[in-house]
Amino acid sequence: MDWYDMLPLSKSPCLDSMERTKRRQQVLLRQLRDPELCRSVDFQVTSCSGTSSQPAFGSPASRNDDVVVVAACRTPICKAKRGSFKDTPAEDLLEHVLKAVLEKTGVHPHEVGDIVIGNVIAPGFSRAAECRLAAFFGGFPETVPIKTVNRKCASGLQAVADVAAAIKSSLYEIGIGAGVESMSLDVGVHKYAFNPKVYSQPNQNAKDCLIPMGITSEIVADKYHVSRTDQDKAALLSQKRAAEAAAKGKFDDEIVPVQTKVIDKKNGIERIVIVSADEGIRPDTSITVLSKLKSSFKNGGSTTAGNSSQISDGAAAVLLMRREVAVRRGLSILGTISFSAVGVKPETMGIGPAFAIPAAVKAARLNLEDIDLFEINEAFASQYVYCLRSLGLDAGKVNVNGGAIALGHPVGATGARCIATLLHEMKRRGKSCRYGIVSMCVGTGMGAAAVFESA
Repeated sequence: MDWYDMLPLSKSPCLDSMERTKRRQQVLLRQLRDPELCRSVDFQVTSCSGTSSQPAFGSPASRNDDVVVVAACRTPICKAKRGSFKDTPAEDLLEHVLKAVLEKTGVHPHEVGDIVIGNVIAPGFSRAAECRLAAFFGGFPETVPIKTVNRKCASGLQAVADVAAAIKSSLYEIGIGAGVESMSLDVGVHKYAFNPKVYSQPNQNAKDCLIPMGITSEIVADKYHVSRTDQDKAALLSQKRAAEAAAKGKFDDEIVPVQTKVIDKKNGIERIVIVSADEGIRPDTSITVLSKLKSSFKNGGSTTAGNSSQISDGAAAVLLMRREVAVRRGLSILGTISFSAVGVKPETMGIGPAFAIPAAVKAARLNLEDIDLFEINEAFASQYVYCLRSLGLDAGKVNVNGGAIALGHPVGATGARCIATLLHEMKRRGKSCRYGIVSMCVGTGMGAAAVFESA
């Protein structure tokens, strides 16, 4: 019996306020007595039951306190600075997805125990306030708290993992993990001055935390012999797959159309548009076109605008709850989650998924061979190609609907976006697709990964 199984459960459908408070106090008391219950790097959420011969996340079979995903959606992803969201504040993007996951499930805003938002670029204080605004714009009452998290490119994934951990710890029964980024309005606006000690201290890892992301891509390409040709081929495959998926309507279930305004730079005239499709996909690109692009970060380098993720605007949200609550409400379950984060050398931060994926698979008590589908963020083709090679993955199982090279990478939102893309593809594939993984590299040298089991 796990420690949380010893907590008393209410016989009523919803815990009243006093019982909720008592339960939280019991949880915190047990955590203080046993710090191992508060592992921050690697936690596991037990899986749903199934008849497959493959191992499940945990043993014994599924229990009512499993944490499940019941809705996952995103905005379209638009080109930063020149796309349809260039004049749209981040809180407006976030508002749309927060409202959408509730509308899809019939959950009332006051029932949400917490909202956790991944965000990277905007200053923490202002973005935290803006996310609170988004919740109010979306109809959430003042009783629903909200916070932001920043694990660089994995922030959206971390937000979902934080909510899953809190629900598993019985802090609340329903929560939303989300991510948002306006790279149009935030990139280049803020100047950061790092501690000068980093330049004088002998710690090389500390110095390497300041290496620009594009240069880390070049380091990975050089160190692990990922050629320009291989990077361009990966970029072309991402574009072709994304174009095919869009043409077949595969993104329709995960995309929430957004009505917004676009301001003409020349005359200042505003026009109202409804954005319903991703803007970064280039269906007509080719190896010839990609091979002609100049390197973006160093002379003679192999990382270009064509084989790197696009800077973008967008938001995504994931609604989670205890299985017992989902079953009682008659909601469809998309999957359950197990999460891990690891550290790697900052100069080769792109290889993070090659270490985070095995850690997450181990935490889920699975083997890599059990995984049917992968969403690995294409920050740069160099690191993406390396991770596939290092893990020996079948490219036919990875980013089957394209990735960030084609779709774009609104950094704080991408982790949650990948969850939406993965779970909807797993649902389409049915029983033939039981386990999936979302993973990404993380600036300053980390990797994050989450294993999902379909219902």
